[in-house]
Amino acid sequence: MTRETIDLVLLAVRRLGIETLDITGGAPEMNPHFRYMAREATRLGCRVVDRCNLTIFFEPGYEYLPEFLAEHHIQITASLPSEQGDIADRQRGIGSFKKSIAALQKLNSLGYGKPNSGLILNLVSNPSNTDLAAPQDSLERHFKEELHNLHGITFNRLFAMNNMPIKRFEHYLKREDRWAEYMNRLVSEFNADTVDGLMCRRTLSVGYDGRLYDCDFNQALGLPLSPGLPEHIRDLDDSVLESRAIKTGAHCFGCSAGAGSSCNGALVAISCGVSASQNGHPTRTLLGEAAP
Repeated sequence: MTRETIDLVLLAVRRLGIETLDITGGAPEMNPHFRYMAREATRLGCRVVDRCNLTIFFEPGYEYLPEFLAEHHIQITASLPSEQGDIADRQRGIGSFKKSIAALQKLNSLGYGKPNSGLILNLVSNPSNTDLAAPQDSLERHFKEELHNLHGITFNRLFAMNNMPIKRFEHYLKREDRWAEYMNRLVSEFNADTVDGLMCRRTLSVGYDGRLYDCDFNQALGLPLSPGLPEHIRDLDDSVLESRAIKTGAHCFGCSAGAGSSCNGALVAISCGVSASQNGHPTRTLLGEAAP
C-alpha cells in the first residue's frame, strides 16, 4: 500500500467516523508506511488493530515493533493456531511456535494482556483439520490455562475461526478429495443466528491498491463490491457503509456455520442447541490490506 493510498484511508477514517482500523496483510508491519498509518489513525481517535503473526519481531530491522505498538496503544490480534507446539509448527512452519511464545512473553513484559494496562492482546486460533472451530469460550479457557502454566503468558481474548474454503485450504481439500465433504458440512451447519453479526455487515475491506471489497475473503478471491458501488477508497461515502448489497458466494458458509466466524471470532454462543448473539454495539470498521 502506497503512502498516497494510506492517506486516502486516513481521510475516510476522519470523514466517515470510522471507529476501528484493522491492519492486515500477512505481515503488515513490513510495509514501509506502517508506522505512519498506525500513528496517524491513532491520532484521529481511531482504534488501531495490528493483525500480527508474532514472528516478525525477530526479523532484522523489526525489533522495534513491540515498543512502538505499546507506545501508541495499538491493539494486537495475533495468530496462534494451537497451544501445542507441534500442531502450530505444522500449520505455520517449523520453529514458528517457539518464536511466537517468545514474542508473547515480550509483549507481556510491556504490559500487553495484563489487567488494567489498556494494552489489548488477543489471539486467533483455527482448526488444523476440517473440523469447525471449537466452542470459543471453552477453547479460550484452555489456551489461557496452558499458556500460563507452561510459559507464563497471559492474554485478553481468544478468537476461534473456521477455516475458509478458499485459496490454500481449498487446494488442500481438493487435493485430498474432501472439498464436497467440507462444503456439505458448512451448508448443513448453517446458523441463521450468525447472519446479523457477519463482519461484512459492518466492515469494508480495502486492498493494498485502494480497491474496495465486502470482506477480506472476497478480496482474496478478487470479488469487488457489487456493480454500481464505488470501486476505490477515494470514492467511499456513507451510502456504501449503510445500505450496500453484499456480494456473496459459497465460501460465505464458512462464516455462518456453527457458532459463526468473523475477524473477532465466534458470532454466537452455542449451548445445548441454543444460540445467543455475542455481538456488542455495531461499529464501523475498515480492514486495510497493507500488503498485496
